[in-house]
Amino acid sequence: MAEETKYDRRKFIGTAAMTIAAAQLAWAESADATTTKISVSPSSSSFGPLKQIEAGLLNVGYVETGPGTGRAVILLHGWPYDIHSYVDVAPLLAAKGYRVIVPFLRGYGTTRFLSKDTVRNGQQAVVAIDIIALMDALRIDKAIIGGFDWGARTANIMAALWPQRCKGMVSVSGYLIGSPAANKTPLPPQAEFEWWYQFYFATERGRAGYEKYRHDFNKLIWQLASPKWRFDDATFDRSAACFDNPDHVSIVIHN
Repeated sequence: MAEETKYDRRKFIGTAAMTIAAAQLAWAESADATTTKISVSPSSSSFGPLKQIEAGLLNVGYVETGPGTGRAVILLHGWPYDIHSYVDVAPLLAAKGYRVIVPFLRGYGTTRFLSKDTVRNGQQAVVAIDIIALMDALRIDKAIIGGFDWGARTANIMAALWPQRCKGMVSVSGYLIGSPAANKTPLPPQAEFEWWYQFYFATERGRAGYEKYRHDFNKLIWQLASPKWRFDDATFDRSAACFDNPDHVSIVIHN
């Protein structure tokens, strides 16, 4: 796992989503499938307008592109990232006729809890429940699920618990459903060092530090996780705005 954090996430995200498209196009398509041809620039800077929908315990913020009649693809971001991880990929899939939905996970962006009394739970399975609820709200019976980090773990859990809702899955970083028992097994020192923030977050000092310095903290994680990705301040700041969600710190720490 330590070595798996040493990748260029931007490259892997693009590869993963294009794998979704390639795999799906290889499958038999229905005769009445709708394909919309659109012009796609090599790199996009933003999505279209955000949408909001009540789904389960949340009012979910998301973007949608592609024809409404297309096969659904749901792309899930990780921590500390946001929907802009897919800003270059979504239009490519839309151009192939897919209905692409990219939601903010709980604790990110414009996604909000419907009740102030709901526990700000960041457990693995609850994020999967959120996406099933989103599919229900959008009347999507089955979708191709793609994700990385938290998003990959969510995709794995959905495929394990609701296989009938998953047409296909691309899980960047591999199989990520965690085991509390396995987590008790110590790793070699270098591997333990890679997860320093988990020890930090287990303290009140860590929670206070993340609350106070979340912008700088997450920028450091971007640099450590993808040391060869030379992102500029504008690219980071575009995503960093989503960390201002009032529940972000509680969800991340609980997770």
